[in-house]
Amino acid sequence: MSATKTVGELFGFDRLINDQERAIVDTVRDFGAKRLRPHVGEWFENGTLPVRDLAREFGALGLFGMHLEGYGCAGTSATEYGLACLEIEAVDSGLRSFMSVQGSLAMFALRAFGSDEQREEWLPRMAAGDAIGCFGLTEPDFGSNPAGMRTVAKRDGDDWVINGSKMWITNGSVADVAIVWARTDLEEGSRGVRGFVVPTDTKGFRSMVVKHKLSLRASITAELSFEDMRLPASAMLPGVTGLKGPLSCLNEARFGIVFGAVGAARDSLECALSYTADREVFDKPLSGYQISQTKLADMALEVGKAFLLAIQLGRIKDEGKIAPEQISLGKLNNVREAIAIARECRTLLGANGITLEYPVMRHANNLESVLTYEGTSEMHQLMIGKALTGQDAFR
Repeated sequence: MSATKTVGELFGFDRLINDQERAIVDTVRDFGAKRLRPHVGEWFENGTLPVRDLAREFGALGLFGMHLEGYGCAGTSATEYGLACLEIEAVDSGLRSFMSVQGSLAMFALRAFGSDEQREEWLPRMAAGDAIGCFGLTEPDFGSNPAGMRTVAKRDGDDWVINGSKMWITNGSVADVAIVWARTDLEEGSRGVRGFVVPTDTKGFRSMVVKHKLSLRASITAELSFEDMRLPASAMLPGVTGLKGPLSCLNEARFGIVFGAVGAARDSLECALSYTADREVFDKPLSGYQISQTKLADMALEVGKAFLLAIQLGRIKDEGKIAPEQISLGKLNNVREAIAIARECRTLLGANGITLEYPVMRHANNLESVLTYEGTSEMHQLMIGKALTGQDAFR
């Protein structure tokens, strides 16, 4: 039997990343192997996550808000952040979601749109993992159309009073601070949407854990509700008005998914390669059959192409030139291919593939959520379609 090669070796991935990027990959991969992988199956099965402990460990590695500048953040490049997301999601999508909601949604909103006082109060603690954040945009009846949100903030003297609810909020029941988006009466229409920095011990704030999930089980998901929740004027994010605020945060999180999905796909393929090499069928390794090899070869192509696309988008983002439709390209392609790869790998593992002893079914289940959150595949198709045609087909 000839020597085997990894997908990275086939595509020459090492030629595409520099020494600093490689060091980050090695550090995060080692953390995943030693700290996360031994427990992730149990966390998934039990539908829980030791959030406080992990937050401090993620913080100690500089993973929270790592691509942001100042306030205790690591200040890495976008590509370095993406590679870290890839290695975390190679362990589990729920863990990458935990990381990206903290850094690319809650912390990014504070860094981009917050006041100096808001940043100084929260960002250093969040970067260290001493405080956990969540991001409240999606509502029970409004996901793909955030302009329809019903959560309302009204003036009462110098204060704001917020009523409404948010749904599918990662970290929502364990967070110390929530970035909550609400309609205001400052302006008509979606331009009046504003963000608020809400300590979760604020009177009128309530969180309820979402249970019975079949996907992203190694992640905490909650529903938030606000009943006459009173906030001072200083709670408003001063730096942005309208939906461009939360949508720009979503683009940050989507960028992490572009890389993260490659990690889930790669891990599924590596598992299938190992399993088929060891599994004998009719006195021959399963990997020695033509059908097995065609499946493995096709999946290797897609993992490789997904990585190349992610790196290309990372370089463009590092130049400050990336457009939302380019992030849509990456999110649409890489998640769609990752879920197809995880499912195909399950077929190579047969009945063993449905157990938590192997990661492929867990990845496939998780990717069902990744496929639709931070913008459904259909929404990203329409964003790409608009870029190609100049026609807005959302309505």
